Amino acid sequence: MEIWMHQLLQWLALPQFGLGTVFVVSFVSATLLPMGSEPAVFGLIKLNPDLYWPAIAVATLGNTLGGGVSWWMGLGAHKVVDKARGHHTDARALAWLERFGAKACLLSWLPVVGDPLCAVAGWLKLPFWPCMAYMAMGKFLRYLVMTSVLLHFMPGHLDF
Repeated sequence: MEIWMHQLLQWLALPQFGLGTVFVVSFVSATLLPMGSEPAVFGLIKLNPDLYWPAIAVATLGNTLGGGVSWWMGLGAHKVVDKARGHHTDARALAWLERFGAKACLLSWLPVVGDPLCAVAGWLKLPFWPCMAYMAMGKFLRYLVMTSVLLHFMPGHLDF
């Protein structure tokens, strides 16, 4: 098993596969599935330090697009609920989020609440493109800070 895992990690770390893996993991982790993409990003960068900026960019793109899918899921859920009820849903309980508008999507990087926040933004019919822009900013800063901090505390190149 250890040899198989070692070979899998080496294969995923290859630049032609590593960035694709980071994209898929980042995309899926931005949906409501409980998963984290930071270990994949950190692992790829640790194995291939020259892929620092491409990995950050690909992870940001994948995570932002996944957040966009969550936004659309929230919008779709809102439409289904409105249709089932026969009237529009009252979202007064979420007035604080409406007050901040699309800027609230800057917090989409937060663990536990960040991904549902994207769905709630869709539910509230907040404007899609501004939400995507704020999601991208928040997610980029998260990957940049988390990866930099991890590299600071775990310097050196991994040797297999």
